[in-house]
Amino acid sequence: MTILVTGSSGHLGEALMRTLRGVGRAAVGLDIVPGAFTDMVGSLADRGLVARSLSGARLVLHAATLHKPHVATHGREEFVETNVLGTLVLLEEAARSGVQSFVMTSTTSAFGDALEPAPGEPAAWIDETVTPVPKNIYGVTKTAAEDLCRLFWRNERLACVVLRTSRFFPEEDDDPDARAAFADANLKANEFLHRRVAIEDVVEAHLLALDRAPSIGFGKYVVSATTPFRRADAARLSTDAAAVARERVAGWQDEYARRGWRMAERIDRVYDNTLARRELGWRPKWDFAAIVERLRETGDIRGPLAKAVGEKGYHPGRAEGRRYPAG
Repeated sequence: MTILVTGSSGHLGEALMRTLRGVGRAAVGLDIVPGAFTDMVGSLADRGLVARSLSGARLVLHAATLHKPHVATHGREEFVETNVLGTLVLLEEAARSGVQSFVMTSTTSAFGDALEPAPGEPAAWIDETVTPVPKNIYGVTKTAAEDLCRLFWRNERLACVVLRTSRFFPEEDDDPDARAAFADANLKANEFLHRRVAIEDVVEAHLLALDRAPSIGFGKYVVSATTPFRRADAARLSTDAAAVARERVAGWQDEYARRGWRMAERIDRVYDNTLARRELGWRPKWDFAAIVERLRETGDIRGPLAKAVGEKGYHPGRAEGRRYPAG
């Protein structure tokens, strides 16, 4: 059964294509940018192209999007065209062509201001019960696209699953203060405690969602590495995250000390993947403890798939002085 993968020249899209083709599954890649795993080149807003790309496909993995770093380089209309209109066209053509499962990649960034507790407040505990409060055009368009997926399940009975993924990109952080305070790998390793996920696990979540979508109908899930923290830790995480990490996870201090790394002083949000594990049957392998063990064994927090996909950047050139300078 052929699978259409949108965004096949991007981080996740390429990872999906590599994985699918690696196990012999038929997959067609669609992206506006040419790439080694892209078969159809063009915009999701091009209805004719989308219809041709769906020919013979009964499953869709919709990973194409303008991302948060594009806020620095793209206008709001471009976000609407790609993230909203593109998703609408894809859903309409998928429903018309008899697609059985539609999985959309969304983002924990859609939670927006809900991720940022007031000074002195406990860390925000983020699961599917939290109402998003988008703070930029990226979040607004992703939540709109999620609502379109819900609409197409309600009105067209197109089974849709939305996966709100946390950070998995390899590029440097978009926060200059974070970049100045931590070595890049140190920062990313810390994030596996509460706001990062390995791309291998993201791929697995998408493939499980494809299989489960017909029985679920419509669902939204947080996709992030399993946190060792508990809700009761939230107040202490906002003031002494290192102490909580020492209590909840064994064996990381020596490896951190050997590398001159340090733990974050405070953590402002924790992503809880319990619902995805329960309803999708997802078993993410790469939590913080596993990442530290990989680091000890290989000297790298990345796995083979992340290394194969590599860095892609978001802009044709570095956006000097802009808010999101990934290049």
